[in-house]
Amino acid sequence: MGMRSAYYPKRVPSGLAYLKPLRGVRVPEKKVKPKTAPKPAASKPRPPEVTHEEVRYIKRLIDEKTPIAVKLCDNQIVQGVIEYYDQSFIRLTRQDGPNLFIFKHDIKYLYELD
Repeated sequence: MGMRSAYYPKRVPSGLAYLKPLRGVRVPEKKVKPKTAPKPAASKPRPPEVTHEEVRYIKRLIDEKTPIAVKLCDNQIVQGVIEYYDQSFIRLTRQDGPNLFIFKHDIKYLYELD
């Protein structure tokens, strides 16, 4: 049978579904949300991932021949002067022992002795 509502006449021919409001019936208006302005970008830009400060600091230690102590991941502390560095290791020159090539991934931290 046909559907009965304010939008359909009392009789709807079978197979036809058309909308025709009845006279005197108010059709509710569709509510439209006002578009909101896009959110502004973050007030501060994100800091860069790589600042290259490590390179500058190590170069300064080499040029000034600053004595340093290096704490390794296994909690050993070795002292000396950095003579050379690379992307993956540093060369530590020591007075009381042999020179060391220390991989950077084995270094926990280093600090100046002066």
